[in-house]
Amino acid sequence: MDISRSRNDIGRDKKEDKEPKNPMYFVNPEIVWKSEDKFTYEEGCLSVPNQFAEIDRPKQCHVRHLDYNGDPQELKAEGLLATCIQHEIDHLEGILFIDYLSKLKKEMIIKKLSKQTKESVERIVV
Repeated sequence: MDISRSRNDIGRDKKEDKEPKNPMYFVNPEIVWKSEDKFTYEEGCLSVPNQFAEIDRPKQCHVRHLDYNGDPQELKAEGLLATCIQHEIDHLEGILFIDYLSKLKKEMIIKKLSKQTKESVERIVV
């Protein structure tokens, strides 16, 4: 999973990033527990470009998975990490963050995406 850059980082070359990256690997992840407490975070996704919405998800979750070496693991996550894990596992189940929105909000985003796509095609054709 990859967290998008903050708005302050827009235009900054990624090569400037000196922080070491610690990727997490989740093979066959399964959420085995979710808290009843919710956490709201503004989500976006490359599958729904340039669209963002506040989504309520469980504040904590426990996920079982295999690591990079195929060893079984269980991770207890909370806050933003729990949100990211749930978001990415949703992808494996064919669910996008906009699927959690009201019908009206989801339709508005789909309409914006259609307009963006049409404008992109028109720029290419012209």
